[in-house]
Amino acid sequence: MRSFFGELKRRNVLRAGALYVRAAWALSQGLAQLLPVFAVPNWIVRWFVIAAIVGFPFAMLFSWVYEWTPQGLRRDGDVEQDASIARQAARKMGRWIIAALGAAVALLLTDKFVLHKDADLVLDKSVAVLPLVNESGDPQQDYFSDGLSEELISALAQVHDLRVIGRSSSFRFRGRQQDDTAAIGAKLAVATLLEGTVRRQGARVRIVTSLVKAVDGSQLWSAIYERELKDVFAVQSEIAASVAGALKTTLLGKTIEAADKPPGGNLEAYNALLQGRFHAERRNRADYLKAVDYYRQAITLDPGYALAYARLAIAEQWFIDWEASIDERAAAKQSARANAQKAVELAPQSAVALGALGIVQAWSNIDYPAAEVALKKAVALDPSNAETLYQLADVTGCLGRLDEAVAMMRKALAMEPLNATFHFYTGEFLLALGRHVEAQAELQQAVDLQPGANGYRATLALALMKSGQVDRALVEATAEPSGPDRRQALAMIYFYRGDKVQAQAQLDEMIRLDGQTAPGLVAEVFAFEQNADQAFVWLDRAAQANDSVAASVYEAPDIFRRLGKDPRFTAFTRKVGLPDPASVPPPAAETAQEQPR
Repeated sequence: MRSFFGELKRRNVLRAGALYVRAAWALSQGLAQLLPVFAVPNWIVRWFVIAAIVGFPFAMLFSWVYEWTPQGLRRDGDVEQDASIARQAARKMGRWIIAALGAAVALLLTDKFVLHKDADLVLDKSVAVLPLVNESGDPQQDYFSDGLSEELISALAQVHDLRVIGRSSSFRFRGRQQDDTAAIGAKLAVATLLEGTVRRQGARVRIVTSLVKAVDGSQLWSAIYERELKDVFAVQSEIAASVAGALKTTLLGKTIEAADKPPGGNLEAYNALLQGRFHAERRNRADYLKAVDYYRQAITLDPGYALAYARLAIAEQWFIDWEASIDERAAAKQSARANAQKAVELAPQSAVALGALGIVQAWSNIDYPAAEVALKKAVALDPSNAETLYQLADVTGCLGRLDEAVAMMRKALAMEPLNATFHFYTGEFLLALGRHVEAQAELQQAVDLQPGANGYRATLALALMKSGQVDRALVEATAEPSGPDRRQALAMIYFYRGDKVQAQAQLDEMIRLDGQTAPGLVAEVFAFEQNADQAFVWLDRAAQANDSVAASVYEAPDIFRRLGKDPRFTAFTRKVGLPDPASVPPPAAETAQEQPR
């Protein structure tokens, strides 16, 4: 046996085996990285590995039988001992073995740390639906292409293990389909994009769609659908099923149902719903009035249309929160409550209906425990609805569980990475927790995405102030659009700087202009100035006015931090139906840098 192993060593068979294995490993690594660039299928690499395994014993037999000599390959038995260069060949093979090993390791490290360093950010089974382009030549038909795009998002969300980007983020690329697909994919953190066109003419509709790889724009699947308009719901399901097949995902059920289909199949009601959603997304008073009118048309055309009732309730709640005058609020709240309740009566298992009920219970009724129940059920029914998850996070924060609220917002941002509202509320929750650096990052992202939004710069200014960046804070507060948020931020910053004259001027202006519409913001300023008596006076006014700030005191760090140990605070939270402050984790301890001067 010793003689046999000695002979293996003399003939360099062992070194040949080591070189063969390392060279095959390096080549397989290289092929695995290179072939996908040319769209060569993976089975080529698998067959190469199998061939290498099969060839191994033949290579060993060859190295046993033959030897390299200055005259070329010769049978080992024909080589004279004094003419053998086996030792020199052994040294060369040793160097080749090291080189092959080094190449294999380098390729392995390149694959792990260079080519796939962003693998955690971009998932293979992820898709963004870019707004379908209206090719009818009539801008008045934009509502139809937008509505179809939104429903494709909803349909794809029913596909198991497929991450679908929400409307707010994907619609930021409206009219930019010619942009670099890789750039869009990187911004949305998706591997694939669904794009296409819609042409509606009379009673017929033509939809052209294609699924492309974001990294290089190569097409995975495409199809053209020319149908009667009445078949549009079936087309939505067909497209979603085809995308699922192209991405090799499994469906949650045998078929994908169109979520927006009227129970009676009334196309005019469906058309009115799409127009209502189109105008509701514009988020201004004039479009709100149009949206309400269209939603009511849909309900008149199909009285059993639960989705129309739910969308109407959501639009009315938005109007109450952002546009309605004091005189308009009472009627709008009554209507929102009735419509949300009707939607749930018609469709008790509808995530949109339950979400609408939860939103109304939270922001019109200020009944957070009831809202939490409804919103939790809505999220369980449709985990892909980022908007409902965000509403649940806000309610959770109002109940004092801010860490949970931040975790929910992180999930919502995974579905809506370019949603300014989501970044804003994540930053607001972090600010309430005393995590100022993280809060600044989220609030800055919100400002970058939507520079003119009310409250964004003012809240960023407060985060900057609390971390001692007073000059930057004053710049941001001054850039905030004129309104109560701007006045509040300036009052706090001036007080922090020790400029009590300017601070009082801003506070007096708040009381004059915002005392009736935003008493909760006035209470926050008094709490920041450590004037507890006036803070409680204004908190009571906020509660009487049904101001949401009165019921979100746990999201207001200056109120909770400075008033939380006052017995009057416990009495106040009980009056507005909030948890006892003793059961709520206190905000982070205030540093000397954050103390008003």
